[in-house]
Amino acid sequence: MSSRPTDAIQRRRTVPVTIGGIQVGGDAPIRVQSMTNTDTADIKSTVTQCADLARAGSEFVRITVNNESAAAAVPTIRERLDALGVGVPLIGDFHFNGHRLLSDYPACAEALAKYRINPGNVGRGEKRDSQFATMVEIACRYDRPVRIGVNWGSLDPELVVRMMDANARSAAPKEAEVVMREAMVESAVGSALRAEELGLPKGHIILSCKMSGVQDLIAVYRMLAERTDHCLHLGLTEAGMGSKGIVASTAALAVLLQEGIGDTIRVSLTPAPGESRTREIIVAQEILQTMGLRPFAPMVAACPGCGRTTSTVFQELAEDIQTYLREQMPVWRDTHPGVETMQVAVMGCVVNGPGESKHANIGISLPGTGELPSAPVYIDGQKVTTLKGADIAARFKQMVDDYVVERYGPGAGG
Repeated sequence: MSSRPTDAIQRRRTVPVTIGGIQVGGDAPIRVQSMTNTDTADIKSTVTQCADLARAGSEFVRITVNNESAAAAVPTIRERLDALGVGVPLIGDFHFNGHRLLSDYPACAEALAKYRINPGNVGRGEKRDSQFATMVEIACRYDRPVRIGVNWGSLDPELVVRMMDANARSAAPKEAEVVMREAMVESAVGSALRAEELGLPKGHIILSCKMSGVQDLIAVYRMLAERTDHCLHLGLTEAGMGSKGIVASTAALAVLLQEGIGDTIRVSLTPAPGESRTREIIVAQEILQTMGLRPFAPMVAACPGCGRTTSTVFQELAEDIQTYLREQMPVWRDTHPGVETMQVAVMGCVVNGPGESKHANIGISLPGTGELPSAPVYIDGQKVTTLKGADIAARFKQMVDDYVVERYGPGAGG
């Protein structure tokens, strides 16, 4: 029993970038990243959230560096994370005043593993070139990679005006929406070329062009992928809350990933009040895993339920097992290599239950309405036992635990 082969999708070859010792692009797996929503100057809260995001699986964590207090706090945040054994690389998110903060706070520049520069917010008029150059020169000084991140909501207005005027004078003018997309790509590619002219190697540059519309994002990244072999960071900006944000992000990212486009991804969800920031990491991981691109944690297959499954036992067990498996992953990654590819089935009746269970590494078919109160369990395609009684759920959970130890113990090569 295995997940879909990871070579099913042919990825676009990009020039690799190393961020804090972690490779992006080239033959590296697609990386997952996230961003804090704490006040960076609040060191305790930022350290806590960075650690939570890293433990949930975020391979890079971006933090806002918007003022002097935030810049001054960055080195301490790095030190405290290291003391906790959390080595996740930190990315500094700069807008408007990044040139000054990086210049005035060299310890901040050194503590960060990467800088994010938004060409639309780096400066206006004559100041733009010099302020952009300052940030690139500091990146060169500290040997730090840079993400040149263009955003639909903060696109350089002077560039847009120039391109719109040129389009209006054209013999065959394009729709304004098309020109805006082209301006996004031009801003990213042009800024990357300028950074290279200033001495930043191509292997130190990642590009992104974030949009809030699904079709806009797909179109822009297709254009970007045709024009450059830089690493690309994918993300639907301002995706929204709850199911809307998840569906929109998945719809956009899945199309691009299927076409081999993308080296890092972020799912930018607006969390509900009190909701954990880690949800966006889980969604990003599940997009990659369900597409067969990269395994992160054992996946549970469960039927949606119907009139045959009026009992909620299978629903409760499926949720319990999925939560349990994900909670164990921080330990299992080291103690049980390969467990992230495990497939578990928790089915609710005899219609598809036995068949789906046979396809999983370990699966159970619980009794549906009117069926005999017994639950056959299958391991690696073979029926091994039939559970009966009031403690079916607890006994199956123990069987999952035992299977993990037996199949994925250290050196087991599962």
